[in-house]
Amino acid sequence: MKVIQLYTNEKKLIEKAATGDRKAQKHLYEKHASRMLSVCRQYVSPVELAEELMLNGFFKVFTKLDSFSHQGSFEGWVRRIMVRECIDYLRKKDPFKYSSSIDEEKEPACIDEDAEDSIDMNVLQEAIDGLPVGYKTVFVMYAVDGFKHSEIAQVLQISESTSKTQFRKARLMLQEELKMMKKKHYEA
Repeated sequence: MKVIQLYTNEKKLIEKAATGDRKAQKHLYEKHASRMLSVCRQYVSPVELAEELMLNGFFKVFTKLDSFSHQGSFEGWVRRIMVRECIDYLRKKDPFKYSSSIDEEKEPACIDEDAEDSIDMNVLQEAIDGLPVGYKTVFVMYAVDGFKHSEIAQVLQISESTSKTQFRKARLMLQEELKMMKKKHYEA
């Protein structure tokens, strides 16, 4: 007996899923779920909460599938929905409290190359999780998800300069945390 793939063309799969075809929806979910869980986990912890937000995000994906215009990647469209789902959760849980004073620095901070060379991804994620909510959100949106500061400002309803400052401060805090972790590693 020959096994035949259900739908191999993503556009057809999306069209079928938009009509309510459960098999097509399941196939899309299985194809993208692990990456979207990673996206959600970058914004929130523990992983169970990230999974809940991912499931809520997929609910929105499937209810708004007819609005996907097939311009750009489907994965990118889904990713944006997941990011917004996480930001909406964070906003409801603990509204962002951004500093109204902007500390502009002359030189942008750079993460020390030596601090990165032996860092495990779980350790890095722990360090990112340790950032204040506003710093973490801006950092992940800019450094991981590739949002521009103008887009971050619009989504988070802050000024562009505040977004840049939050990102700069997050990088400095991460740099210091990674240096401390490395120092502890060498002392042990």
